Amino acid sequence: MAKSTEQLYAERLKRYVTAMRNEKPDMIPIRPFVAEFTAKYAGYTCQEVTHDYEKAFAAARKCAADFDWDAVVGNMVYVWSGLTEAIGLKYYGVPGISIPPDTGFQYLEPPQEKAFMKPDEYDQLIEDPTGYLFNVWLPRVSADVTEIGKPATYRNNLSFLKGGMAMMQYFNAFPKQNELLKSETGTVSAIAGILKAPFDILADKLRGYLGLCADLYERPDKVLAACEALMPHLTYVALAGADPDKNVPIGYWMHRGCVPFVSHEHFNTFQWPTLKPIIEEIWANGHQVLFYAEGNWDAHLDSFAELPDRSIVYHVDQGDMSTVHKKVGEKFCISGGIPNWLLATGKPQEVRDCCKQVIDIAGRGGGYIMDASAIVQNDGDIENMRAMTEFTREYGVY
Repeated sequence: MAKSTEQLYAERLKRYVTAMRNEKPDMIPIRPFVAEFTAKYAGYTCQEVTHDYEKAFAAARKCAADFDWDAVVGNMVYVWSGLTEAIGLKYYGVPGISIPPDTGFQYLEPPQEKAFMKPDEYDQLIEDPTGYLFNVWLPRVSADVTEIGKPATYRNNLSFLKGGMAMMQYFNAFPKQNELLKSETGTVSAIAGILKAPFDILADKLRGYLGLCADLYERPDKVLAACEALMPHLTYVALAGADPDKNVPIGYWMHRGCVPFVSHEHFNTFQWPTLKPIIEEIWANGHQVLFYAEGNWDAHLDSFAELPDRSIVYHVDQGDMSTVHKKVGEKFCISGGIPNWLLATGKPQEVRDCCKQVIDIAGRGGGYIMDASAIVQNDGDIENMRAMTEFTREYGVY
């Protein structure tokens, strides 16, 4: 007798949460972070799911219904052009507008001399982060917002109206999407809330990577003070969007704070002292954080092991699974480790072999979640994703 979606959801939620608490569920949960792959599977272009979030939502639900997955993100194609175009954001390459329609959206970092924050503006950011972002940063990243002191234009005024309406429309649509995932497919919404490290805010959206590298040597005290000034704001944002039931984790995408982007000394001086207290505060409020370790963060596993047991879920991209499991597997749940290149270009049997190897290393005693190494875009092969799913269901039973 087929299970109802209510039964499926209850089983999957219990399985997912048990694994994230680094315990042993009935079987290994499957939680693929699939972005433009959903468009490919549902028959849409990257342009369609970027311009129409209802199509993106429908594509995510179709994948959730057709694949036996325990949890997914309601929409991993997080750039909705209705919002970015409403305020004229300059730092996204949008399919069908500035890049080809079947290419996933891109982040466009300006050259160092055109960084969105100038090197002599640290004091403004430190004094009032919100004021600086609104008054100085926003006019630089928006094609329509005028600088403070210059006459307001029709397009400036309209950008705030359109942007506010678009933001409310988009983000208020996610609760309904999460409910449809639950009621139509019995699938758990994988994360809630968002966190970025203060250091990554500087590197990604303000000074740029090259600018920040220069600042680490030319004005290190200002860099540290800026990171410290951003800490309470980022903590608040993370907790404000967190799961009220405290089941699913807050997503934290890890970018440029690791070796070789920065040295061990810089990690220990800037990145970790201004990130660790945020994680501890979030955990004190009863929420886990998903450390989505894009790239290879193996050099910093000893630092991550300082965090309280079960406070994070550690996702492996290019790190060595054996090393990760040895260093932090007793403390935290681990996810990922199936290379995206293999899912894109390999054969189904090669995917099954890789899944077995990863499960044998990280999944023997529980505390492991099956997923690709990184977000799956439209180069992911459908049969390979099916092989990853089916093998995990067969081999990953405890």
